[in-house]
Amino acid sequence: MIGIYRNSFKNVPALTIVDTEKQDQPLPVFIYFHGFTSAKEHNLPQAYMLAQKGYRVILPDSAFHGEREEDLSKKELDMKFWDIVYQNLKDLQDVKDELDRLDLVLDRRIGVGGTSMGGITTSAALTMYPWIQASAVMMGSPKIVDFAERTIKGAEQAGLHVPLTQEDLDEMYDSLAGIDLSRQMDKLAGRPLFFWHGDADPVVPFEHSYDFYNEAIKLYKNPENIRFLREVGRDHKVSRFGMVEMVNWLELVL
Repeated sequence: MIGIYRNSFKNVPALTIVDTEKQDQPLPVFIYFHGFTSAKEHNLPQAYMLAQKGYRVILPDSAFHGEREEDLSKKELDMKFWDIVYQNLKDLQDVKDELDRLDLVLDRRIGVGGTSMGGITTSAALTMYPWIQASAVMMGSPKIVDFAERTIKGAEQAGLHVPLTQEDLDEMYDSLAGIDLSRQMDKLAGRPLFFWHGDADPVVPFEHSYDFYNEAIKLYKNPENIRFLREVGRDHKVSRFGMVEMVNWLELVL
């Protein structure tokens, strides 16, 4: 039987999805981050499928989301997007440290993935944490600076007020460059990486992940360790097909 347990890791609220008979045993772990304005519960389908394969799956709530939600307007939340990504990166290390302390990780097998903002978090995490063994980016961008610039430009073109000076923006872009995977592909170090993206995505550009993949695959001695799954006509919503393919691929590499 697969169990769903509500817990926390160093004050990070999360769900753990795992075989009830093995919940206290060391297992391969997959940590999966949700998207912007979503919550941990929304990723239960892929978590359940992974748990059936023998993984311990951790679904954290991001800052200002789910159990951590605060009374913020849409505009206020929008302005905190990158703060949330940075907090996700800190939370990821906290979750990993707690799992290690509890001796719940089998043979250091830890993977990280996420949807949209969670996929952006995953790409950024690969620049920071060499302990990540495999990753899955579901309609996220590994070109973080380009994505930030596109978002600001889109807001300005829509006539929205962006309460940041050019100096503020330049400082933000410089900071984001430090966690931009496309600017430090050597950090991949041949680690297994899976991309899924619908080519009709109006939110996160399909080209960001697709162009990155076509460059990154040249760095892999084993091209089977990096895979891009394109879904024709799919918009900004992960399909069941995408979830199943992600799970099947992870079972081979993690």
